[in-house]
Amino acid sequence: MFSDMNVYDFDGTLYDGDSTVSFLLYLFRRHPGTMRRLPAAGAAFFRMRAGKISLTAFKETVYRVFADVTDVPGEVERFWNKKIKRIKKWYRTAAREDDLVISASPEFIVKPACERIGIRRVIASRVDPATGRFDGINCRDEEKIRRMREMFPGETVGDFYSDSHADDPLAKLAERAFWVKGEKLSPWRFRE
Repeated sequence: MFSDMNVYDFDGTLYDGDSTVSFLLYLFRRHPGTMRRLPAAGAAFFRMRAGKISLTAFKETVYRVFADVTDVPGEVERFWNKKIKRIKKWYRTAAREDDLVISASPEFIVKPACERIGIRRVIASRVDPATGRFDGINCRDEEKIRRMREMFPGETVGDFYSDSHADDPLAKLAERAFWVKGEKLSPWRFRE
């Protein structure tokens, strides 16, 4: 059976900010020893900008912080106890039972927040919270579409919401696409 579902990006769209950055900052405060990973992350950033490593390799270098924390799932739970209030209010009026979130952020960070606000269907980057290593491809750009079609064949996108032109491919699939800026929604304008 075909159905139209609402599809959402997470960071900057439903969550006010970048959940991965917020979680890393939270870990740095709670576990100051994790900051020893910052020089390697900084060096990896410049190598990525110079085209010497991929975005995924850069993220894996940053995500090595997770290996320094013994209870990452517990820290995610405590993090969302404090940060769930940063879910944008506009979502309450748009929410439907079949909503789908697709995010490039690690699934182990995004999924608990989505569950708290009633979203059961989540596609995000599969990252091992114990090592920071990706299991598969970073869930961004065309990978979002590939994984959505793989997991929900036959379903179509009714309304799509995002704050990033990286999601233009998903916006093109939707019947209606909305640009999210803060609490304001406006019709999608494709990058020229």
